[in-house]
Amino acid sequence: MEFQIRTSKEQEFIDITSIINEAIRKKGIENGTAVVFVPHTTAGITINENADPTVVEDMLMMLNRVFPVKGDYRHYEGNSHAHIKTSLMGSSCSLIIRNGKLKLGTWQGVYFCEFDGPRTRKIYIDIQRSDP
Repeated sequence: MEFQIRTSKEQEFIDITSIINEAIRKKGIENGTAVVFVPHTTAGITINENADPTVVEDMLMMLNRVFPVKGDYRHYEGNSHAHIKTSLMGSSCSLIIRNGKLKLGTWQGVYFCEFDGPRTRKIYIDIQRSDP
C-alpha cells in the first residue's frame, strides 16, 4: 500500500502509527508483520516515544547540533545534513502485528522523519500474515 504524507516544516517528525494501524485493519490481518519503507533520500523513519512531544523536539535539536543545516558540506544541493540524518534514522522498519494492531511498547510510536521539507512524501506499507 502507498500513502502520501504532506510535511509542513523543513524538519519534523510525524507520528504515522495510526496510518499503519489503519492499513492493518483494512487488510484484516490479526497476526503478522508490517514493513514500512520510505523511498526518499532526505526523509526516514524511526520508532520512539510518542507520549511527550518534547522527545522528538530534543531529537531534532540534537541532530541539528551534530549535523547543522549549514555546514562545510560538498553536496551542491545544500541538503547534505538531510541525507546524513536520513541514513542515521533509516529508510524502513519492520513491525510485529498482534491482535490486529502494532505490537509496540507502551510509549512507542512510529515516526516519519522529514529533513528537507516541506514536501509531499510517500510511504509504502507491506503487510504479511503469519502465525502468532
